[in-house]
Parts: sequence; C-alpha cells; structure tokens
Amino acid sequence: MAWYDEAIFYHIYPLGLLGAPKKNEYGQPVHRLKELDPWIDHVLKIGATAIYIGPLFESVGHGYETTDYKKLDSRLGTNEDLKEFVKKCHDKGVRVIFDGVFNHTGRDFFAFQDIKHNREKSRYKDWYLNVNFWGNNEYNDGFSYANWGGYDLLVKLNQHNQEVKDYISDVIRFWVSEFDIDGIRLDAADVLDFNYMQALRQTANEVKPDFWLMGEVIHGEYSRWANENTLHSVTNYHLHKALYSGHNDHNYFEIAHTVRRLDNMGKLKLYNFVDNHDVERIYTKLNNKDHFLPTHILLYTLPGIPSLYYGSEFGIEGRKERYSDDSIRPALKLDDYKDAYTKNTCIQIVSALGKIRQNVPALSYGDYKELSLTTRQYAFSRTLDGTSVIVTVNNDDNAAHYSVSANGNYVGALSGERVTANGKLEVNVPANSGEIWLPEHCLGDWQTKTGVREKIEKSKPVPVVKKGEKPEPVKAQSVPAQQKTLVQVPNKPYEQMSVEELQAAVLQKLAKNGPVTDQMRRDVANNVYHDSLVNWVKSFR
Repeated sequence: MAWYDEAIFYHIYPLGLLGAPKKNEYGQPVHRLKELDPWIDHVLKIGATAIYIGPLFESVGHGYETTDYKKLDSRLGTNEDLKEFVKKCHDKGVRVIFDGVFNHTGRDFFAFQDIKHNREKSRYKDWYLNVNFWGNNEYNDGFSYANWGGYDLLVKLNQHNQEVKDYISDVIRFWVSEFDIDGIRLDAADVLDFNYMQALRQTANEVKPDFWLMGEVIHGEYSRWANENTLHSVTNYHLHKALYSGHNDHNYFEIAHTVRRLDNMGKLKLYNFVDNHDVERIYTKLNNKDHFLPTHILLYTLPGIPSLYYGSEFGIEGRKERYSDDSIRPALKLDDYKDAYTKNTCIQIVSALGKIRQNVPALSYGDYKELSLTTRQYAFSRTLDGTSVIVTVNNDDNAAHYSVSANGNYVGALSGERVTANGKLEVNVPANSGEIWLPEHCLGDWQTKTGVREKIEKSKPVPVVKKGEKPEPVKAQSVPAQQKTLVQVPNKPYEQMSVEELQAAVLQKLAKNGPVTDQMRRDVANNVYHDSLVNWVKSFR
C-alpha cells in the first residue's frame, strides 16, 4: 500500500487559477505562486490529501510548450517560490505531483533553437522526430519536423534517442532533488513511446520511495500503460464520460458496464475525475444540477483514485470553446468563496465525501461488487477484510426503494440514518441523491468532528456567484450518435492508415468484444489524433 492508493487529489492549473498573462514575455519573475498558500488549507478542509499542479515550467503561453524544464515559469515566480510551496504542502501532510510535458517541447527550448541556428551541424538535430532540412513549416524555418496534434508550436521529441531519455530522466531527478515532489503526471502518455516510459519508470523507482507516475491516456486498454513496468496509473477517461452521460441519459447501465469493462483490464488504480483543464466543468455538463450529488458519490466510492479540479467544488460553470480554454481555466480568488463552506451545497457535498473516503479504507482498497442495477438506480458494495460498505445512488426525480443483501446495523454516512439489515438492507433514497451505508462498527470520532453525520441539503446545489456577476442559464447539450462508419479497414500497417481508417479499425475491434454503444462511437469520432488512435487499436488483445 502506497500513499497514492488512498489519495484524494486536488488538480490546479496554476497559470489559469493565478490569472497569469496568456503570453510569456520572459521578464522579471512575478511571485504569483505565493498566492496559492491559502489554497493548501482549503485543500485540507475539503478532505483532499494531494495536489496535482501544472504545467509549471517556463513556457511560451499555456504551459505545454516548454522553454526550460528546470526553471519555474517567470509568470508564476522563481524556483525558490516553488520549493517553498511544496515544503508548505508537505509540512501539512499534502503530497504534490507535477505535470511532466515530455512528449514535446516549445520552439524556444534550447535544443530546437540550436537546430534553427546551426541546421545540419546542430548536435541536437536528432533530439526531435523527423527533422527534414528539405522541408519547411508554418514559421518558415526552412526545415520541417514532427509536431504534436498538428501544432508546429509543439515540437515532438525523438523518444528513441538515448540522449533525450537521459535528459528527461535528469529532469525528473532535478525535480525531486530541488523541489522534493512525490510524483509526475505524464502529459500525452497515450502517444509516448513505451520504451521511453519504461525508462522514466526506472528513474521513478530510483529517485524516491513510492514515487508515482500517472499518465494522460484517453482511449484504449489501460493495462497496456498501467502495469509494473510502465506507469502506476492513467487518467480514467472511460469513467469520466460514463459519469456525466450516465446521469444525463438516466442510464446507470452505462456506468456499471464501464466499471465492469475496467475491472476486466485488471486490478488497476485509475485516476478518476469528473472534469479537468481540458474538458467542460461537471456543473455545466450535467443537465440536471441535482445530479451533482450522485455523480460525486460515485467519484468517491467507485474503484480508483478520485480527483477534484479547482473551483468545481464550488459548482462553478465552464464551457469549452472552440478556440479558447479560458472558460475552463479561470482565475479565482479564494476570498470570493469565504462563505461557501456554510452556504454552498456543492462544497458541503465534496467536503463530506472527502472525510468519508479518508476514514473508510474499504473505499480505497475494497473489492467491488454490483448489487442492484436499473437505468435509474444503482447499488454496489466495497468489501475489505469482511467489512462491506454499500453505496446506493438514484438519478430519478422520485425517491427509490432498495433491497440488497446485507446483515447487521448500518448508518448512512451522509444522512446519519440508522437501519438494521436482516439478510436484506431495505432503504429509501431520495430523488436525485445517494447514500454511503457504513457498518456500525466503522463509525468513529471523525464523523462527529467533521459534521459528516449532519444531513446534507438535498435541494438543487447552488454555486457561488461573484458579486456583480450573473450565472448564465445552462442549456442541455445533445450529441448526435455517430453513424456506423462506411470507411473500409485497409490491409496495411496501422501507422500508414489515415485517421478515418484508424477510427474504423477501432470500431471493428470494439465490435468483436461486444455491442458497440452510441457513446463508444462518440468516443471514437472525438479522437482525431493519429498516434493516439494507433496506440488505441494496438491495445486490443
């Protein structure tokens, strides 16, 4: 058992939260990072135990076009500021992981600048993938190169190059020795070379006990990335999509099916979330705002490691725009939410769930078992050392009755309701709500001290709105189901296929494993990244 097995993460996108300028002028450092100090206590107050923060290092704009891996972005401050922040977190028992952008660099990175100046004579010409001095790019450099996601701003590293592997491994060692971090989230892990990731895992095993490597993977067989030789965990985008669409469509079968599919990949500890810096806020995505409660109950009780994205605990809105992520990466002042702990239902829900998760080991380590399932009601247990915690959620506008196998005295962790099970746990769950039923012997002083026993208001959660602002009404968004693809899968290597051919190949593989749902089709259609699709289609066994 490692610290991350029972962690509750708080995800911070610092350039957004701290209101940094969109463009880095590489001027004198502005010590914005110091403004995060009060957020450490906030993280603890809502029951989180670890912070995932990033990107942090010198870059051109949004942070993912790295200029210098060993220097804090001057818009945020200095290395000393970052060192102090991590120490303050550690002093309060909060772990810290950084964002590792090791798939590509920005054009201002020293190795790329050397290629621009010295061209064929540059000793770094093999640090990047497919550098071609007979080609050109949108910046008219007089040479071309492989980029990430179609953006020449993001220059793809040659991960087969031993010097690149050694350099990035040295960066990890530097981050640990300089800042004492506890782990790294690998950006774009689904397009990283596997030998490259294995080298990073070897470095992680050497630098610090229980050093955690988690990767950003969107599609595919997660066990291909999360295993003893590669990464400890990956982002659980499968469950992310199921959690909001399963509520919007009144379809708990989708969520339960996703959990079963993930379980078949092995006993993985996946990084669970309902929103992050790349997707819309959960409060925006939910058609029925009352579903904030059952959605988060599932986030904190299903197998995996739960994570909150900064601000979503207040129920803030955030819609993803076509050309801007500003809406989902806003600047926030904690003082604007000082009354939220007593007046905001969303943060009351999150705080209660955080305390429950911290104090009930079965929710971190217990075996999962589905107990009852309909489109609108769902019950399951998490069992550890013979102790079973039972979770019941209801997405219907009417109260629901549950009858599941159990024995003994149980207490609702959120409501304080007591019930005795004689072979069956017979309980009623209010509309658009849920409950975590704890065996009586699991109760402790922690409940009284944290106020978890106090009944959480079951009315519609009301987010905090800054003075002078008016919340925009949220319109339900429907995504049309993708039609069956007409593209034929050619008989050639996946690397040589087009995006459309790869999408067809993935659908073909999915169909061999069982029915292909509309949600699966949407997932395939939304992935337009060639390298990611290649990895996805190869992940099928």
